Amino acid sequence: MAGFDAQRPPEQSVIEDCVHCGFCLDSCPTYTLWSDEADSPRGRIVLMAEALTDDSELSDEMVTHFDRCLGCMACVTACPSGVAYDRLIERVRPQVERNHTRSPSDRAFRRLLFETLPHPRRMRALAPLLAATRGLPLERLDERLAMAAKVAPLVSTREVLRTRLPTRTAPAGEPRGRVGLLLGCVQRVFFADVHRATIRTLVAEGFEVLAPRAPDCCGALELHAGAEDAAIARARQTIAAFADVDYVVTSAAGCGSAMKDYGDLIEDAASRLFSLKVRDVCELLADVEPRTPRGPVPLRVAYHDACHLAHAQGIREEPRALLRGIPELELLEVAHEPQICCGSAGIYNLVEPEAAAELGARKVGNLLETGAEAIAAGNPGCAAQLDLHLREAKHPLPIYHPIELLWRSIEAAGRES
Repeated sequence: MAGFDAQRPPEQSVIEDCVHCGFCLDSCPTYTLWSDEADSPRGRIVLMAEALTDDSELSDEMVTHFDRCLGCMACVTACPSGVAYDRLIERVRPQVERNHTRSPSDRAFRRLLFETLPHPRRMRALAPLLAATRGLPLERLDERLAMAAKVAPLVSTREVLRTRLPTRTAPAGEPRGRVGLLLGCVQRVFFADVHRATIRTLVAEGFEVLAPRAPDCCGALELHAGAEDAAIARARQTIAAFADVDYVVTSAAGCGSAMKDYGDLIEDAASRLFSLKVRDVCELLADVEPRTPRGPVPLRVAYHDACHLAHAQGIREEPRALLRGIPELELLEVAHEPQICCGSAGIYNLVEPEAAAELGARKVGNLLETGAEAIAAGNPGCAAQLDLHLREAKHPLPIYHPIELLWRSIEAAGRES
């Protein structure tokens, strides 16, 4: 019997696309850290092929190497053969959860994450506790719990509770279209200002914005961690919630990547049609002619490529174009290892805290080399991870979503007129 079961295993044809050339190695965060072939994309592909063979076993060692993969998809960008490693690893994750027995502590911790993170009401209730435990020596109890407390965004309890947003906002001027805004889970609770800037900017540019309170979560966290049944259930809820819109908009790179993958996850006409309507907010705005004037935002900003935006969705130029259109904003590029993940990667910085911390410190060092006064990042997980490691480097900088800077520019133009 093979190590993988027959339910959506990684496809042999995709595995065979890999010619083991090694172009992926410099782009892989874990290979960059450890120079271990089994912790490279081509090494993991070898393990996948082995797990597909008869009489193979999904061993603890195999699972360790699969778990260490961040799923950043930088190897997909780097691969000259076009190997769809993203399809492979996202089919391996559920296989691991079904066919491998994790330790009791690992199972308990993952259950804790999935019973809290995708549930906005529960996260709001837990926010004061996270704030109270920050700084306590939780490492003595559990390193992963300590990381969860440290990486939680520094948002006041008052701000966490002040997250109610309008469910419908009419467009300014001639209507340009109707969009549905995914509020999601982490973004809704800890980064509500990003949603406010998104709604205000889209409305100013002529879009009607629907922001339904349900679903709580699009399923991205569960999808990228192998909880496939839960992810499919959330995907169906999300598809139903946005039936009557021209576009489904998100300001979270991980959510956008997951929703664009619904067609592959569910494999029916409705999910494929839904995926075609999904747009990152920067992707949508960069594709239309601006209606609102831009005012000055005098700031030196380093742009951080969120992996699920740049590699998974191929969206790199659109956020940069929006930022370059802001008068007096100087856009700075990271010179060293721009392709290497910051270590956030969904729940990765919580379940693999040591590797994630090393990657976070490395990324922050490269960002600080630019001399930036602020950082722009299009994903809440990246923002939280970078904020933590900037603080630990004793060099805190403000972190903005590009849409926040764009709205600041629109506001500045309104004050000047």
